[in-house]
Amino acid sequence: MTPILPPAMLGILGGGQLGRMFTIAARTLGYRVTVLDPDARAPAAAFADVHLCRAYDDRDALKTLADTCAAVTTEFENVNADSMRWLAQTIRVSPSADCVAIAQDRIAEKSWIRRAGLDTAPYLAIESVEELACDLSPWLPGILKTARLGYDGKGQVRVDTPEAARAAYANLGGQACVLEKRLPLQREISVIVTRVSDALVNSFPVSENEHVDGILELSIVPARIGDALAARAREMAIRLAHELDYVGVLAVEFFVLDDDSLVINEIAPRPHNSGHYTLDACNTDQFQQQVRALCGLAPGRADLLTPVVMANLLGDRWKADGSAPYWAVLMDTPNAKLHLYGKDTARKGRKMGHFTVVGSDVDNLIEQTRALQETL
Repeated sequence: MTPILPPAMLGILGGGQLGRMFTIAARTLGYRVTVLDPDARAPAAAFADVHLCRAYDDRDALKTLADTCAAVTTEFENVNADSMRWLAQTIRVSPSADCVAIAQDRIAEKSWIRRAGLDTAPYLAIESVEELACDLSPWLPGILKTARLGYDGKGQVRVDTPEAARAAYANLGGQACVLEKRLPLQREISVIVTRVSDALVNSFPVSENEHVDGILELSIVPARIGDALAARAREMAIRLAHELDYVGVLAVEFFVLDDDSLVINEIAPRPHNSGHYTLDACNTDQFQQQVRALCGLAPGRADLLTPVVMANLLGDRWKADGSAPYWAVLMDTPNAKLHLYGKDTARKGRKMGHFTVVGSDVDNLIEQTRALQETL
């Protein structure tokens, strides 16, 4: 793979917060960036050289990307995979459209995880109502999840009985779903992998993640698990990236069960919310890695320089009149760093930013982070 060097133009499909942070990383490294996003106020647009305010499948916009960019990536998995395939006919696209398509569909995703010889929770793929007529006891109590377009807890229903599963399936519109057995969880963790080739691959330290209402609230690094378990999670994540022949940044989410076994929950073909800690606590952050992988460069070192806790800032914290939280609380804390995403409208559950707190002891950092959350 021939390296792409500055000041080449890079393209990204999507201009949300992940696109914004990719754009900042690319511009810092000397590249130029074109963002394709239909939102005129897309957060990434403020930092991009060019903002194509068009639909993701707009052929004229895609042709502009193909004509002006050396390579194109994406900030989210629900982009049009066919658009990525069309672009890949003439320029480098990373990750591949096939990998993005796999991550778009829970049924395909789980099949590929098992193809790599890795465990998932027991699940039943449901593509028609007839597939719910069988004995559902092996997957109950469970969670019924839409196969496509579910994120941050959306499109998921906890079910305990066959009747509840069938009713939930009907309420979800009879679309393709998976019924996934609920398992005895000890905690949730994730690993961010950067892969360019079999020889050029590494991973960031394991993040321990706490969720509220299906949305990530805290990431704790290093995760409060044993070294052997952390090493196993990183090996599994890299193994999956190899199986997919993945090029780019891949997030792999795991369940740690009560017996310390690991099952993969889901993947994301991009930087991930749980990897935001890398911006302030690692040699190289996940967005710099995304740029490097896209450009065919060796991944940067991914060492953890300091323990860190990352806390999401959701729109729930904004006042009813739209006024922001009292940022002086964070600005006056020497070991805290605020990251806002440039979104002008706050609403419940919307990710508006995050902050990190660094120090020498994880337990103290968690306590300090909780205290800061309460005072914002």
